Amino acid sequence: MRDGWLRSPLAMIVLAAVLFSTGGLFIKLSALSAFELSCGRSLFAAATVALLTRRQGFKTNSITLLSAALYAVLLLLFVVATKLTTAANAIFLQYTAPVYVLVLEPLLYDERFRFTDLLVVVCCLFGMALFFVGKLSPADIGGNIAALISGLCFALFMLLLRHPRARAVNSAAPVIYGNLLLAALTAPAFIAGIEKLSLRELAIVGYLGTVQIGLAYVFFTRGIARGARSLDAGIIGYIEPVLNPLWVFLTLGERPSSWALLGGAIIITAVIGHTIQRARTAPCETPTDARI
Repeated sequence: MRDGWLRSPLAMIVLAAVLFSTGGLFIKLSALSAFELSCGRSLFAAATVALLTRRQGFKTNSITLLSAALYAVLLLLFVVATKLTTAANAIFLQYTAPVYVLVLEPLLYDERFRFTDLLVVVCCLFGMALFFVGKLSPADIGGNIAALISGLCFALFMLLLRHPRARAVNSAAPVIYGNLLLAALTAPAFIAGIEKLSLRELAIVGYLGTVQIGLAYVFFTRGIARGARSLDAGIIGYIEPVLNPLWVFLTLGERPSSWALLGGAIIITAVIGHTIQRARTAPCETPTDARI
């Protein structure tokens, strides 16, 4: 019975979300700079995803390449944000992506913007503002801004996944090529700091690329392919921003501010509530959910 549960679509989504959530902790544990860490992590991630999805081929097109570029930027900015500010700030602000989706989706796909969408946007904007309340160091402000831009790139990435041309090739192509692009761009920093690459750092980088991105991505996509609803996947995905700062707090004792926790709670509650309400009022529609 246990093996059967582990093979269920929802269990795969849960496992993917838990693995994704460990990113903040291992980024914090690494002494490598954001650029050095991103290079090694992306090399491992590209190799892992390419190996596990090779049967789908490696064809690409302009939409895939644009998605790959956005993916590379959001990966780098998330690492930068996690290095500069708290893990909670980095992940909560990256998860403002659905706000941008709500605003941009009607413009890109000619969909109706509802009053409930506006309420969610207002709530999330209020939640975002709380991250900038209180005593903040320049690093915190820079990290928060990096996380916000990462969320915007994440939103654009998700929107491009809906494009008809994106579905004509391997769905993992943006992940593979995005990681290769990021690895190429950050290679000079990685080579310059190669003396820092101890066995401990190599293990951290290998875990982040192979498990936290590679295996997690495969578990997530297989869960969707085996029948997990987009609604369920989207809600379960919010395990990540809850667990991410928890692992960091339990291991390193990093405490996010009360304002950040309140802002994160408002954002997550607003988005989950909107997702459920949207599914109930328009069950035939497929929410825009994706995780990388």
